[in-house]
This record gives sequence, structure tokens and C-alpha cells, in this order.
Amino acid sequence: MDNYENWIAWEKDAKIKGWDFSRIDGLYEEEDPPWDYHGEILSRLRPDSRLMDIDTGGGEFLLELGHDPHRTTVTEAYPPNVDLCRRVLSPLGIRVIEASGNGPLPVPDESVDLLIDRNGDLNPREFYRVLVPGGVCITQQVGDSNDRELVDLLLPGTPRPFPRQTLDLLSSDFLRAGFRLETAREAYAPLRFFDIGALVWFAHVIEWEFPGFSVDACRDRLEEAQKILGQKGEIACLKHRLLFIAVKDPVR
Repeated sequence: MDNYENWIAWEKDAKIKGWDFSRIDGLYEEEDPPWDYHGEILSRLRPDSRLMDIDTGGGEFLLELGHDPHRTTVTEAYPPNVDLCRRVLSPLGIRVIEASGNGPLPVPDESVDLLIDRNGDLNPREFYRVLVPGGVCITQQVGDSNDRELVDLLLPGTPRPFPRQTLDLLSSDFLRAGFRLETAREAYAPLRFFDIGALVWFAHVIEWEFPGFSVDACRDRLEEAQKILGQKGEIACLKHRLLFIAVKDPVR
């Protein structure tokens, strides 16, 4: 199979359930940002906490926390993931809400103790509303510069899909909503591909970063990527991540 046929095969296989990248295991590697998102959550999660996970995907990360399912609510807006959550999470007792993280949340005021959001939509004013006084929002976000080296390689000139995803702008959003920011951090971490087929799969799955990508439309750029891979042994870029820990202080 030549390169083109291989890339087409990867393109046809480009689908994902939840947030599962196991299809390209061994063909790429990524480094985590320098903070422990999981640990930050566990340090604040009490057995009786009412936990809400925004844009949970398939609930993969949520289930790692091992929290009481009957005190857990998730939101998800992507229809295939909503179906997945209802099949996997609902039978456990977890409440599944079909809703976008950047819109109104159909839950009462001050009904959540800990709200988490890993790479999902943000609505700090709504998050503030649903949290109890003393409640905490912990969110890891994808920054505006995420994967730009890959985008510029495959689709030169493509605008950044989320230009407001910067440390300063999102910090201001949280402060305007009434939160006190305990943490506001930014980091860049390496992401490397060792196979162009895996890169094709990735570009299709992360379609909001690679709008209009296809093997046929970008064949010349993929050939260039193949040359770079042959020379350097990898195609490298930087992930851009932001971490916010925002506290709804009690009114004095």
C-alpha cells in the first residue's frame, strides 16, 4: 500500500467515541502540562460533594475520580457522546444532562459544590450561579495556540478557532463573573506524531482545528509532512493548555 492509499484508509477510519485516542496508541506521544489536574480535583472532592462535570465526553476522566455516582451530574452536547453517556453513566446512577457548557445549565442555583471542566465549553457566569458559596470551579482549557504547528503545516493560513482562549481573557471572564481566582496558569507541552496516517486520523477527529481537511485537499502538504518525518523521525507541535481554579467566596 502506498502512502496515499494508507492515508485514505486512515481517513475512512477517523471516528471517535467519547475522548478515546487509543486508535493511534504507539503512533504518537504527548506530554502532560506541569500541573496535576486530577490531583487538584481530588484534593477538594469530599465524599458528600455534589459534583458536576461539564462536557464530559464519554465520562472517561470522570469515572477515574471514583466519586459517588448518585452525587454526580454530567453535561454533554455532542449527540454520539450523549448516547454513550446514557448507556454507560446513567445505569450507574449518574445524572446525564444534554446541554452545552457555554449555555444555561438546567440545574438550580447554588446546587453544586465542585464543578469541573476539562477542555469543555466555558460560561463563568453560569458556573458561578450553580455553585454554592464556597464552591470551586476547576477547569483545564485548550489555549488559542494549540497544535498551531500542525495546522500551519497542513492548512496554512487557517484562522485560530478559539481566539478568546487566552490566559488574560479567560481570567477576566472569571473575575467579572464574581469568582476569586486561586490559580491561573498557562503551559505548552510537546505533541509528537511518528506516522502520517495517525496525523490524518487526528486532523479529522479534531475537525474544529483543521477545518476542511481531507487527504485529497491536503495531499501535497501530507507529502511534505512525510518528508519531514523521514528527516526528523517525528512531526512535532505544542499543546497549549490553561488551568483555572476559581472560588465562589461566601458573601460577608
